[in-house]
Amino acid sequence: MAKNGFAEGRLLLAASGVAALAYYFLRHAHLAYYIEIPLKGAGVALLALYALRRKSRQLALVMALGALGDMAIELNLQWGAAAFLLGHLVAIAFYLGHRRPSLSFSQRAAAIALAIVTPLIAISLSDDPAQKFGLGLYGLALGSMAASAWTSTFPRYRVGLGAVLFLGSDLLIFARMGPMAGTMLPALLIWPLYYAGQFLICTGVVNTLRSRLVQS
Repeated sequence: MAKNGFAEGRLLLAASGVAALAYYFLRHAHLAYYIEIPLKGAGVALLALYALRRKSRQLALVMALGALGDMAIELNLQWGAAAFLLGHLVAIAFYLGHRRPSLSFSQRAAAIALAIVTPLIAISLSDDPAQKFGLGLYGLALGSMAASAWTSTFPRYRVGLGAVLFLGSDLLIFARMGPMAGTMLPALLIWPLYYAGQFLICTGVVNTLRSRLVQS
C-alpha cells in the first residue's frame, strides 16, 4: 500500500511538471482560453492534490489558492491578486505553526529584511499613486510569507528558497508593469521562478512532515 502511495505521489509530481512545462512553451501559441487557462492552473493544482494525498491539508489549501490565482489572473488582475493574497495569509499561519524555537542573528535579519524590503520594492516599481497602496499591501503579505517560511522548521534551501523564488517572480510581475515594461526578462523568468518556488515549497514541506511522522 505504501509503495502504491509513493508511486502515485511521483506520478502526480511528474504530471505537475509536464503541465507546467507545457504551459510555458504553449502560452504564446494562441490556444483557446478554455484550454490555456486550465493548463496554466494544472501544474500547481496537481501539487495541491499531491499535498492533499500526503495528508497536508493546509499546504494543499495554499497550493489550491495558488492554482486559483494562476487562472483567475488571466481573467482579472484583482481576482488573481486576491487569491494569491489569501494563499499568502494561509501560508503565513501554517509556517508560524512550525516556527523555529530560536533564530540566529543572520536568520532573524534575513526574515526582517524580507518582510520590510519586499513591500518597499513593490511600491517603488509603480509610478501610479493609485496602485501603490495595493502593491504595498500585497508586498507586505508576500514578504511576510517568505519571512515566515525562512524562519520555519522546514528546510531553508527547499521551502525557504522556494518562497524567495515565488517572491522574485511576483516582483518581476510588478517590474513588468513599470521599469521593465517591454523587456524580455520578465516573460522568460516569471513562470519558471514561480513554479520552481511552488514545487520546492510543496515537496519540501511534504517530505519533512512525512520524515517526522516516520521518526515519531
